[in-house]
Amino acid sequence: MQQLTTDPALEHSQRTNSEEWDQRLLKGITERSARIGVVGLGYVGLPLAIGWARAGFLVTGIDIDPQRVDMCLQSRSWIADVPSEDLGALVHEGQLTATTDTSVFTELDVITICVPTPLNEAKQPDIGAIMTVVDAIATTLHPGQLIVLESTTYPGTTDECILPRLQQSGLSVGEEFFLGYSPERIDPGNTTFGLQNTPKILAGTTLRCKQLIIALYESVIDMVFPVSSTRTAELVKLFENTFRAVNIGLVNELAMMANLLGVDVWEVISAAATKPYGFTPFYPGPGIGGHCIPIDPHYLTWKLSTLNYTSHLIEAACEINEQMPRYVVERIKGVLHNAGKCLDESRILVLGIAYKRDVADVRESPAIEIIDLLRENKAKVDYVDPYISVITLKNEELTAVTLDEDLVREADCVVIHTDHSLFDYASIVRTASLVIDTRNATEGLSEPHIVRL
Repeated sequence: MQQLTTDPALEHSQRTNSEEWDQRLLKGITERSARIGVVGLGYVGLPLAIGWARAGFLVTGIDIDPQRVDMCLQSRSWIADVPSEDLGALVHEGQLTATTDTSVFTELDVITICVPTPLNEAKQPDIGAIMTVVDAIATTLHPGQLIVLESTTYPGTTDECILPRLQQSGLSVGEEFFLGYSPERIDPGNTTFGLQNTPKILAGTTLRCKQLIIALYESVIDMVFPVSSTRTAELVKLFENTFRAVNIGLVNELAMMANLLGVDVWEVISAAATKPYGFTPFYPGPGIGGHCIPIDPHYLTWKLSTLNYTSHLIEAACEINEQMPRYVVERIKGVLHNAGKCLDESRILVLGIAYKRDVADVRESPAIEIIDLLRENKAKVDYVDPYISVITLKNEELTAVTLDEDLVREADCVVIHTDHSLFDYASIVRTASLVIDTRNATEGLSEPHIVRL
């Protein structure tokens, strides 16, 4: 067999060049001279852009929505967790700007991708937005550039989809460009844990990639937690939210069982939570909403299906959670029947339609399906939500009404869907003839006309 030989001088030159790109970028991150781009200025991307701009980096936000870009340039925030004053100060100082033009990629040293990853109609992953961004990056990819995906996705996306596309540029990963994954951990409305004090999972395609990503995120986050591969990091994110989805499915089923047994499920959970070990309380509700918990388990089960594996537990939990809106409507119908009323032509007032307390977000909110089902049953439905003025139903838009005593008094049934802190539940209970509470917002009130989930 012929022995292969290498030119030591050439080998040294190649090694020096690759080390130069690595060290140049590390120096830029350390000295805050690296230029950072954040693609997708939603509830994940905007706080991240703010964080890096505060840390002293020059940051460019890139979004396909010209309205978001204009609002950024006008110092007006569209994310409740980001005050306009904070955004405006950074824009005024020149630390943060925004554009819809992806040609800016050529000027950037770091690009983070924070775009939506929804499900398609068949409940399969749709990573089209990710790949559109990656295609645009690939056309201008240059040596010394770091690409980090933050969007939630299935295990294998980074190394099976993104890496091959970027390698078409002819550049070598870990030598001339750098790639990794760091799943977002932003919880809208959470006043305790934000970008800086929430530990960050991260991984690189190669060791050099990981070292650069560690340096990048340590500039804005108190604790980073590197894992061994991008595939591991992708599974960590899905596991976090699937853990919640499965436990919510369990407690939702418990609520159905408790109702059949004539037991207060909230009392059961409260009592069980006194156990100081081996138990974590989860709470039932009208369904699950937001961009993560209703979607992430499907990303995992889809990936498993490609490997001829079926997760019966995850799929059962998803089925339970997805049937909760219909269960709530059946409970409303039954409670009205017991009160001598029919759902047909009854006036139903829904309090809160956001997917969680004190946020202006209706993504995947079960309230939409509940209202649609009530209207299909000929009920007359109004809703009140201090954060959301208009919602889109199957066939039309519905506008919020103003909460007052007459509105509550005239309703045949008041349904508490989202337990916003702005609602005066004691006053509502005093005025209403019938209250169905899906969130235990009326805890401590023991009026006979309150029915809890």
